Amino acid sequence: MKSKDNPNHPWVDRYLEHLLIEKGLSENSLAGYAADLASLLGFLRDKSFSLKDLTDQTLFLYLTYLRARGLKSRSLARHLSSLRGFFAYALDEKWYKEDPGHLLENPKLPKKLPEFLTREEIGRVLALPDTSTKLGMRDKVMLELLYAAGLRVSELIDMKVLDFDPQTGVLRVFGKGAKERLVPIHYTAQDYLNRYLEFTRPGFKPVQDFMFLNRSGKGLTRQGVWKLIKKFAMMAGIKRSISPHTFRHSFATHLLEGGADLRTVQILLGHADISATEIYTHVESERLRNMHRQFHPRSSF
Repeated sequence: MKSKDNPNHPWVDRYLEHLLIEKGLSENSLAGYAADLASLLGFLRDKSFSLKDLTDQTLFLYLTYLRARGLKSRSLARHLSSLRGFFAYALDEKWYKEDPGHLLENPKLPKKLPEFLTREEIGRVLALPDTSTKLGMRDKVMLELLYAAGLRVSELIDMKVLDFDPQTGVLRVFGKGAKERLVPIHYTAQDYLNRYLEFTRPGFKPVQDFMFLNRSGKGLTRQGVWKLIKKFAMMAGIKRSISPHTFRHSFATHLLEGGADLRTVQILLGHADISATEIYTHVESERLRNMHRQFHPRSSF
């Protein structure tokens, strides 16, 4: 696996091929791993160190170097995650007798609560597209699905026509690492999607089998969906910056507000680890604290 960010160390090449072929990582994710490992290899080369003889002391020097370059805690944690993945693979391949990164600890990360829309704001945005037009109907269905199924933008634009089962009202979604999950959608979203597929989509004169198409009949880009979201947010009078992922956060938050359990939300979102889903419990806790401060009779004391 050659990359402009990769000095083509054979161990790194093997690992990146493993991520591409066996793990099915996206091009963007693969590029991130390649860049992180290239950074380590560049540091080792400059210091005349060897990847084969890597020690925990060398890694501590490397982390000091990264901090001196101004890498923040969140970027540093992501960087360490890339290295740990490589070391785990290297151990399986018997390239190391022991993990050189076993003493590394992740930096403490500030808890950043995800941005989400209120139900009233969601309603305003969903009401905006003009469903009497071809593009308006497409946009309406995309917005409905982002909120009805908690989709990532990549999952939305990669969705094919046959990924929707109109008999059961279930979407087949391919998430990170090409992992498949089934997500039921509510009747309103089903109705709009059925009408779009039967009457609207053929008007785009499809040349690709993606569910959502541009004026040329081809699949949409991430940037295209981002622009649409920003346009509708502005039209709805929402001042803060939102993205397609805001709909996913809103989906999870509103499910928990409605009484859904965390495990169900984890499955619907396609999170491999429930710790990724637990952030939404903090959102709910913060909302309850705000309500308490606002309405409790002694909150002003």
